[in-house]
Amino acid sequence: MMYEEYEKKCSEIRMRNEAYLDEFREDLLNAGLKEKTINRHYRNVNFYINIYLLREEPLEMVCGTDYYVIDDFLGNFFIRKCMWSTPSTIRSTATSIKKFYRGMLQRGNIDESNYWELIESIKDNMERWLKDCEDYNNPEAPNPFAFF
Repeated sequence: MMYEEYEKKCSEIRMRNEAYLDEFREDLLNAGLKEKTINRHYRNVNFYINIYLLREEPLEMVCGTDYYVIDDFLGNFFIRKCMWSTPSTIRSTATSIKKFYRGMLQRGNIDESNYWELIESIKDNMERWLKDCEDYNNPEAPNPFAFF
């Protein structure tokens, strides 16, 4: 894919994502959450769908439910590339992503199988992600991402 094609595709996806994020914000408001909490969830999901999913190839929002995509994001990319990564921010980001995709399911934007694949991946991998993040942030621990 040529760079111009990539940028065009990313712009198209970002426009669709904007509508999804507006729906998400509306869902969070309707749930009675405080503005600070809404903003945190919004930022977490925006980072996932508009930065991570578009970084190598333009992936649609629904691709974010893939077992291996969410595993790579929270278990690798987020830990190594986001200087704010801690076990707490992994949990918080996972919660935001689950809320977002639950809303996308309820609105008919994704299939039920997509939603459950995401939930299963988070459930199956959370303890490993938290341990890897803890180890990565601890200069005394062996680097879980070192390839020797």
